[in-house]
Formats: sequence, C-alpha cells, structure tokens
Amino acid sequence: MAHKPVGSGVSFVASTSTATSGIMTHFTDTVRITPLTNVHVTVGANPTAGISDYYVAANTSATLSIGRPKSQKVVGVTTGATTTIDFPAGSGSPFEVGDEVQLTGIVPAGINGSGLTVLSVLNGSFSSNSNGDPGFFSTRLTLDHDTSSEGPVTIKEGELRDVFQVAAVCPPGFGAGINTAVYVQQVQITGVA
Repeated sequence: MAHKPVGSGVSFVASTSTATSGIMTHFTDTVRITPLTNVHVTVGANPTAGISDYYVAANTSATLSIGRPKSQKVVGVTTGATTTIDFPAGSGSPFEVGDEVQLTGIVPAGINGSGLTVLSVLNGSFSSNSNGDPGFFSTRLTLDHDTSSEGPVTIKEGELRDVFQVAAVCPPGFGAGINTAVYVQQVQITGVA
C-alpha cells in the first residue's frame, strides 16, 4: 500500500522504560511507526507503553489506526482558572470528557494551547454565550487551562482539535541499555502500491 505523509513527523528515543513522543495534532486516521529497535507501542492521550502493547520489530514499520480526527470551530472563549469554549449554535461537539485537545487562532495568543484536557461538555443547552448574549442553542466545553492572567479576548474565533502521543518501550532482553529512535508519521493510505 502507498502512503501520503500528513503533517510533520516526530521522533523520540525508546529504552527499557516507557518513553513518549511530543504532542501531535490529529489530522488523519492512520499513523506509521518505524523503530530502530524492537518496541511495544501504544497511541493515545498521555499513553504509557508496556510489554503487552502492540509489538513492532526493529527496522520495520507498522501502520496503526488512530481513529477519526476530531475538530470544531470555536466562536467564543471565556477565560479564567478554567477556560470555557463556545461552539457555533446547533453544531454539537465531537469531544468527550478526558480528550486532549489543541486550541488555536485565539487572540491574545496566550489563550491558545496544546495538550489541554476537556473537563466537561454541555451539548445544546439554552444559555448565554461568552459575550453575555442570552438565549441561543450552543455547545460549551470547559478545558483544564488557566487563562486568568490573559487580557481581554480580541479574536474569539479559532479551532479546537484533538491531539495524541505515541509511547514506546523496549521489551526485556531487547535494547537493554540502548536508547534508539522511534519515528512517527501520520499518513493517508492511498491504495495498493
């Protein structure tokens, strides 16, 4: 099968203790993992790899499904000890409590962030939005993101998108004392090569 790379790839060092990649913005449903030593891998939000996770042999590649990407337009932001996000009226939320997300496009830039945890989701409630405009059907999320020291929101439209990481650990007897790279790239499957 042929692959089309999506976004930038990342690499990280695997060893006999679990190691985790940097946060990756979720753009496609497939990730390709190529380690230079034998590893067990797992993918998710703040993952920890163990020897019962998916095995990938040294110098081979595994193509794993990571599920559909989740994203939604943001139309309002309320800052504070936690941050409240408003989605367009009637749009709903693809996110669930516990998802890790990335907020972009908001000004001031300090409100944006990555690896933010969704604390609550309120779908389709009749409420006021972040500007105090009463009575519209909206979906709201609360993020574990302290923005209380940020100034007033001057651009409130942006995007919320889920993120993930890859964790890897070398199995016992393989790679002991060796730290070696694991390469990760999101890909689209384009057909039979």
